[in-house]
Amino acid sequence: MEYKKLVQNIQKKEEKINRPLRFMELCGTHSEVIAKYGIKSILPENIKLITGPGCPVCVTDQSEIDIVTGLALTGIPIACYGDATNIPGSLGSLENARQKGAQVHIVYDVIEALKLSRKISNLVFWGIGFETTTVMTAWGIQEGLAVFSSHKLFPPAMEALMANNKIRVDGFINPGHVSAIIGAEVYEKFQIPQVIAGFGAEDVLLAIEMLLDQIISGEKKVENEYTRLVKKEGNQKAQKIISEIFEIRNASWRGLGEIEKSGLKIRKKYQHLNAEFIHRDLITKIKKEIKPKKNACRCGEVLQGLIESKQCKLFGKSCTPDNPQGACMVSREGSCNINFRFTE
Repeated sequence: MEYKKLVQNIQKKEEKINRPLRFMELCGTHSEVIAKYGIKSILPENIKLITGPGCPVCVTDQSEIDIVTGLALTGIPIACYGDATNIPGSLGSLENARQKGAQVHIVYDVIEALKLSRKISNLVFWGIGFETTTVMTAWGIQEGLAVFSSHKLFPPAMEALMANNKIRVDGFINPGHVSAIIGAEVYEKFQIPQVIAGFGAEDVLLAIEMLLDQIISGEKKVENEYTRLVKKEGNQKAQKIISEIFEIRNASWRGLGEIEKSGLKIRKKYQHLNAEFIHRDLITKIKKEIKPKKNACRCGEVLQGLIESKQCKLFGKSCTPDNPQGACMVSREGSCNINFRFTE
């Protein structure tokens, strides 16, 4: 369906509802598409798109950042994705540690990290991300890669959002990449309008139209706009390897706090490749030395959709992509980074 027609359909359906609506997108790539194509500006005034905790780097808990940076500062070689190097922490960022002489290696993928591990003794790969990247980390562990896991499961975060009375959401635009792994049926337990969407501007607009259709009909279900990639049962082969390598545990999320059964810990069978086990004594020492610093950054509120990036007094001033004061400004999937690039 052409772009103009979709916008017209949205306008007509919004007029039938005639009340303010808040739809939350749950993927950083969706947030970027929305900003890049100015989708907010062409929607009716009553439809507001808000950004949720869809950026893996952004939701990584401060304690995990400090532990990995602490390991690097004590001489443990670290490999990670590029955006993870600039997350500010109590001990500085990994980039700060690298400037002090720490071995911090930016890798494009797990294959590159695995190759490095065969050349560099004691190298630890910092695994960050939701189910999409978890499967590759699991494969790397199978192949002998030592990992510090900050991997998280996405559906529990949705449950936490819905349980928070401060957050009002009328529907979710569910993440396409995550859903390609976990499938569509896992969302059926959430009694709220949902649409799994692809990553074109038309995909997002169609998802909004589908959400409006549900609200008009009084339905609360999950629909799959991204059928060209996402299946009801997901990628069962990927799910199997994740289950073999990882077990579920509670995990802390920036802004959302501790969420039950939302994290992934490396199973005991592979504890010889689990950095938390290998360096447990050193990590205990690092934790004792960490002194949290006060920060006016409001990233945690942004991730919950409670405020917009521009409502943080640091945004665009002391906090920019070149000088991030919080995690939401670091990654290209971070809402503050996206808003800075497309509004400044």
